[in-house]
Amino acid sequence: MSAVLEIAGLQKTYRSRKGSRKALDGFDMVVESGQVHGFLGPNGSGKTTTLRTLLGLIKPNGGRMTILGREVPQALPEVAGSVGAIVESPQFFGNFSAHDTLSLLADAGGVDQARVFEVLELVGLRDRAKDRVKTYSLGMKQRLAVASALLKNPTLLILDEPANGLDPGGIREMRTLMRNLAESGMTVVLSSHILGEIQLICDSVTIISAGRRVAAGSVAEVLARHATSSVRVRVEAVTELSASAGALREIGAQVVIEPDHLMVSGIAQPSAITRALAARGVYVSELAPVSVDLESVFLELTGTAPVAGEHRQVDQSAMVPAAPVNGGWGQ
Repeated sequence: MSAVLEIAGLQKTYRSRKGSRKALDGFDMVVESGQVHGFLGPNGSGKTTTLRTLLGLIKPNGGRMTILGREVPQALPEVAGSVGAIVESPQFFGNFSAHDTLSLLADAGGVDQARVFEVLELVGLRDRAKDRVKTYSLGMKQRLAVASALLKNPTLLILDEPANGLDPGGIREMRTLMRNLAESGMTVVLSSHILGEIQLICDSVTIISAGRRVAAGSVAEVLARHATSSVRVRVEAVTELSASAGALREIGAQVVIEPDHLMVSGIAQPSAITRALAARGVYVSELAPVSVDLESVFLELTGTAPVAGEHRQVDQSAMVPAAPVNGGWGQ
C-alpha cells in the first residue's frame, strides 16, 4: 500500500508572556491508502494541533508533511479537492435546510448537484433534508457535517471526534459507513475518544502523547506489543485473598491484590495456580485470562483516561467547502 498521508518530525511551539509550550515535539505519522486510521490521544496531547497544521490552519515550526505525495501546506491548493475534513464543532446557518446548506457548498466547490442527494442518503438525512438546521439535534448536525465533508467524494477524509453526541445506534451507523468508505477506496483518518469503537472500526492507529508518537501500527500489532499473560483469580472467600496471594508468590508468581480478586502474572500454566491454592485448601471460583484492549493500552501509554471531546471555537477558514468543522452520527 502507498501512503496517503505522511508526517515526519512535526514541531509546533506556542509562545506567550508566560513562556513557551511545545504542542508537537517531533511527531511522526503515516496513513496507508484505503485504511481507516485511528488518531488517538488525550486532550492537550497535540491531536487537534496536528490536524489543523496539516490543513494549513496553523503554521508549524518544523517538520515535513505530505498529502497524496504532495508536500503541504505548499501544495494544499492542489490537493484540497481530494480532501474532506471536519475539525472541531460543526457550524451551520440555522435557518437553512440541510439540502440548501449542501447545495450552496456544492456550488462553491464546483460539485454536481446530484452529489447533494447522494451524501444526504449516505448519512441518513434524506427524510429531513428540507427541515431547518436549527431544528436538528446535535447528532443530526453531526450527520450534516459528515455529508459536507463527503461532497467532493474525497480521496482522504479526516474526521475529528465524529461520534460527539451520538446515540448507540448512530455510532453503529457511522462504523458501517466508515468501513464502507474504506472498502470503496477512500482513506479515513478518525480521531475519537470512544476507544472501543476505534478498535472495531480501524485498521491501524497512531497514539500521540505530549506531542510525540508513542505507538503506531495495525490495531492487532499495537495490542500484541502490550499483551500480557495476566490471569484474574477469584476464590470462594474474599478473606482468603491475602493467603492466596502468598501461596502464589511462593511459586514465583507476581500478584496484585484487588478488592475482590487477584491479578496474577508470571505463571506459564494457569493450572499451577489451581494446584498451589488447592494445596492450601483454597478453591478457585474463577480463573480467567485478561485480554488487552485498546483502552488499556491507551491508558498505559498516556497515563490518562479518555474523556469526551472538548467543544472549541471554530475557525471558519478550514479548507474548502468540504470542510466545516467536527462530525458524527445519530440523534
